[in-house]
Amino acid sequence: MKQEGKTLAELTVVIAIIGMVVAMAVPNYFVFISRNQIRCATEEIASELRLARQLAMTYQDRVRIVVDLDQQTLTTQFINTATTHHAYHYGAKGIVIGEPSAGPEILFHPSGRSASATTIQLHSREGQTERLTVSITGRISIL
Repeated sequence: MKQEGKTLAELTVVIAIIGMVVAMAVPNYFVFISRNQIRCATEEIASELRLARQLAMTYQDRVRIVVDLDQQTLTTQFINTATTHHAYHYGAKGIVIGEPSAGPEILFHPSGRSASATTIQLHSREGQTERLTVSITGRISIL
């Protein structure tokens, strides 16, 4: 009966090669995860801004988004009825939002226009940066 097997040296070499490949791949994996997290958070915040604009046009009411950097929330509020539609919590997303360039409030008129143009910078803990803008026409763009 002929038996074939692998020696301990051969198995050790294979395990060492796999270890080196994993060691090279892990840092790139973490960069990929970081980029993906900030991109997803940016898309979600842009979606919140687009929703606020749509609410303003649908209900013919001014709608504002209040960016609370301490509580890490974006709160959507109707101005005329003084009610809060909802709050978006971004604290668990692993990002930090910088102060919007036009101040902590973003206001949409019933026409869909924004009261002022603003830019919001988002930063991940790993140093990744995303930026989104709200134009005076109300258009939200990710840069």
